[in-house]
Amino acid sequence: MYDLIVLGGGPAGYNAAERAAHAGLKTLVLEGRALGGVCLNEGCIPTKTLLYSAKIYDYAKHSEEYGVKFSGASIDHPAVIDRKEKVVKMLVSGIAAKLKKLGVEVVPEFGEIMGRGAEGFTVKAGGIEYIGKKLLVCTGSAASVPPIPGLSESITSGFAMTNREILDLRKIPERLVVIGGGVIGLEMASYFNSIGTHVTVIEMLDHIAGPTDGDISRILYKNYVKKGITFLLSAKVTSVGTDCVNYELNNGAAESVKADAVLVSIGRRPVTQGIGLENIGVLTERGAIITNEYCGTSVAGVWAAGDVNGKSMLAHTAYREGEVAVTNMLGGRDAVNYDAIPAVIYTNPEVASVGETSETVKAKGLDAKVESYTLKYSGRYIAENEGGDGIVKLIIDNEHRSVLGVHMIGNYASEIIYGAAMMVDRKMRVEQVQKLVFPHPTVGEVIREAMFMI
Repeated sequence: MYDLIVLGGGPAGYNAAERAAHAGLKTLVLEGRALGGVCLNEGCIPTKTLLYSAKIYDYAKHSEEYGVKFSGASIDHPAVIDRKEKVVKMLVSGIAAKLKKLGVEVVPEFGEIMGRGAEGFTVKAGGIEYIGKKLLVCTGSAASVPPIPGLSESITSGFAMTNREILDLRKIPERLVVIGGGVIGLEMASYFNSIGTHVTVIEMLDHIAGPTDGDISRILYKNYVKKGITFLLSAKVTSVGTDCVNYELNNGAAESVKADAVLVSIGRRPVTQGIGLENIGVLTERGAIITNEYCGTSVAGVWAAGDVNGKSMLAHTAYREGEVAVTNMLGGRDAVNYDAIPAVIYTNPEVASVGETSETVKAKGLDAKVESYTLKYSGRYIAENEGGDGIVKLIIDNEHRSVLGVHMIGNYASEIIYGAAMMVDRKMRVEQVQKLVFPHPTVGEVIREAMFMI
């Protein structure tokens, strides 16, 4: 008998298990693949490991702009993959060690909910039945594979890949076609472009980076066109051949682009099938578990956190949701503020954002001021970014002068955005931010400088 059974050992699951065990709950984690989930094993961490290698290589190729001269820089892609695997293994081992230290039992099997009885919920894993007083479903998400003619066969043959397979690719393709211009697609396009692959990105929308603020999206687009990435916007993939991808433009014209490899990156879907939700009546909508702001489901005693609820498919959101679920199952009262979730695209330059965008302000009819400021107000930015065109964009509520959104493109944006998220979460006013002391010289202090000009 367990106080809590967690289905899934990704960011939501393992972090929640740690919090629960620390609070004294006898906790069981069921994970059929690997601790750390998609984020650690085939998403966030391995991708960032590759992108860091690419960034070093980019610096080497352009070192003369900074007065550093040397020759012979090259990329050893298999060595990059080896290092990625080392990093992942180290972090997975660390999670396992921490869970063990806290007394969390981990069973390396997928769990299926069988039903609910007088003692609690019965979950079957590896032929063994476990009973838990409470359940936390954190089964994550999987790459969406649309029914495009030829795509399924191409994935089977290895010509086409999802994010999982491409992170293990040891041969650099001469030509890579990326289907989808969202976060994952752009990060992989960034890496392969840096190491010498000709990259073509096909995107159905008329812009890249999905819901990212339009001005930021346009700057990122311009940077990557300059670096040699080809973007086919407002284009729909119609089929995948044995050596090409066929697509249709919005004017109806049919075109084709040759490829040595294809990355399918059009989003992710919650994993809710085959885990027994129907056996206890947990409600879903469009494949995602329905949860409230407290991460509770339609069934008392059952919570859900992470990608499985489809609200914000980001690892840091999953961490927070897992914590909120545990707090509430322990009798506390905590909720997730989905309006203050930061998002990052780890391309070079980096993109980071939180809160309202120019587009959402207009769509919601909000009374807000929208202003952009160059990162060249930062001495450090100028010193480290020859020819950089980064900006910070502020969305300020006109009535209360509170911060509704902050958007950045430029180096260090990923490390700065948490402070902006705090401003949005706490509804800080412009005058309050003006009184904060930022270290100098930093890129982040541009936010404070901008507050005096808005």
